Amino acid sequence: MPSLDAIYFLQPTKENVAMLMSDMSGRSPLYKRAFIFFSSPVSRDLVYHIKNDGSVLPRIGALSEMNLEYFSIDSQGFITDHERALEDVFGDNAEISLSHNTFIHTMATRLATVFASLREFPFVRYRATKSSLDASTITTFRDVIPTKLAAAVWHCLSRYKTTIPDFPQTETCELLIIDRSIDQIAPVIHEWTYDAMCHDLLNMEGNKYVQEVPGKTRSTSEKKEVLLEDHDPIWLELRHAHIADASERLHEKMTNFMSRNKVAQIHHNSRDGGELSTKDLQKMVQALPQYSEQIDKLSLHIEIAGKINKMIRELGLREIGQLEQDLVFGDAGTKDLINFFRSKQDATPENKIRLLMIYAAIFPEKFDGVDGEKLMQLARLSADDMNAVHNMRYLTLPARKKPSGGFSLKFDVHKKRRAARKDRSDEKETWQLSRFYPIILELIEKLSKGNLPKNDYQCMNDPTTSFNGTNASRPASPMRSRRTASWARPRCSDDGYSSDSVLRHVSSDFKKMGQRIFVFIIGGATRSELRVVHKLSSKLKREIILGSTSLDDPVQFITKMKLLSVEEISLDDLQI
Repeated sequence: MPSLDAIYFLQPTKENVAMLMSDMSGRSPLYKRAFIFFSSPVSRDLVYHIKNDGSVLPRIGALSEMNLEYFSIDSQGFITDHERALEDVFGDNAEISLSHNTFIHTMATRLATVFASLREFPFVRYRATKSSLDASTITTFRDVIPTKLAAAVWHCLSRYKTTIPDFPQTETCELLIIDRSIDQIAPVIHEWTYDAMCHDLLNMEGNKYVQEVPGKTRSTSEKKEVLLEDHDPIWLELRHAHIADASERLHEKMTNFMSRNKVAQIHHNSRDGGELSTKDLQKMVQALPQYSEQIDKLSLHIEIAGKINKMIRELGLREIGQLEQDLVFGDAGTKDLINFFRSKQDATPENKIRLLMIYAAIFPEKFDGVDGEKLMQLARLSADDMNAVHNMRYLTLPARKKPSGGFSLKFDVHKKRRAARKDRSDEKETWQLSRFYPIILELIEKLSKGNLPKNDYQCMNDPTTSFNGTNASRPASPMRSRRTASWARPRCSDDGYSSDSVLRHVSSDFKKMGQRIFVFIIGGATRSELRVVHKLSSKLKREIILGSTSLDDPVQFITKMKLLSVEEISLDDLQI
């Protein structure tokens, strides 16, 4: 289309610039002018290459760095789209991989563009290596990854200070860089919220759900793709609710909608064989567009919740979920796991793997000998599935050595078993199976209060203040009009449709929040962690944003764990 202008949005690579030059050079370019926007900083060499072509230069309408090299997953979450980060960081070949430094650089560049686009300059904190805390501990390649990424991000941010107009010159927010080893249980334990259950049980592709709707004739049905995202007010209200709570509220919404909406009553009565008057038909036609949209939304979520509850019953997930929680909180141990495998031999391989992966995260030493092998044989796992459980060892970083010697007698035979989590006295959960919480919940709370241990979580750019609470009194970032996130003020209505109208009821309080907190997880984040940042934003009155290399559901995480010790195989080759 040589008579029209074109917009190019490109990553600044040699290959992309070469293709751009091919499009726009010579006597017959593809477009009249090119408006070029790069997704991250472009090298001087590539800019010079573009300027050096006399035929291309006059045809360039704009050349700019947009600094947008990440994908938003909701109003408080983003990913850098590194699906193989877990393998690249923790896998067998990670240490000898020539592409490793390139991977760190790319991840840092993409993460840094988040701060460039939001005009935020963070304190860069990161999980420190064990050797920096204990000289007797050997530093492993995996242990040093957060440090290397923090240094690379800091390098990008330092450059932004001089190259980006209006970029802050002093710190305006907090960034905490951690990796998947910080919490090995969150990716595999059953999370009982509506959002997590949808992605765990329904084989969704991203946020896409395929619904069967009546066809043009009553005897046929058609498939309709719907997106479970922020534009759906019912999804916005219920996504972080416990599945039992979500089901109850959906039932209430439908009941209220049917009782208040005359068209719905007429439609319901007509299906029961009642005659429709001309007046009734006229009312129905007038209200049909609004009625149709509302009833479609409600029907969709009632269908989804029904499917999930049916699968929970059929798969016996309540009993499995209870055992998972008991293992995590130290209320169950090896005997309970053995009894489950003996009595529930019809449990799915996936659920058995997940139980064993939780067990391996709590008791990694059990898999050094024959005990772990016997458990996996009792669960009748395939060799491929056993591989996923064994590979949990890759996420276990070296522990600090305990002083040897000494003599002790154990008199307390009723001592509680080892627990991976402590009960939180301030959290009173209404629903069963909601005791579990991801580790990042406590990390974010400590960071917000200024109580994050300085030695365990070091800072690239905090030379003056000791991190013992002094920085908590720093003034909040300059007052500015911020995008108010969708959790701002949940307002529930019982009409069954405009259930969460926060997009129309923006709270002014959240425009005056303190400094943002960013948490970035190398190796994949979970939906339970995404839920936590929404919950804590309201609780702490600070906007908290979760970033990661990817967002993984349990099946994806298990598949990636299998890859850690497998060579020359792709994600597509493995299935659960």
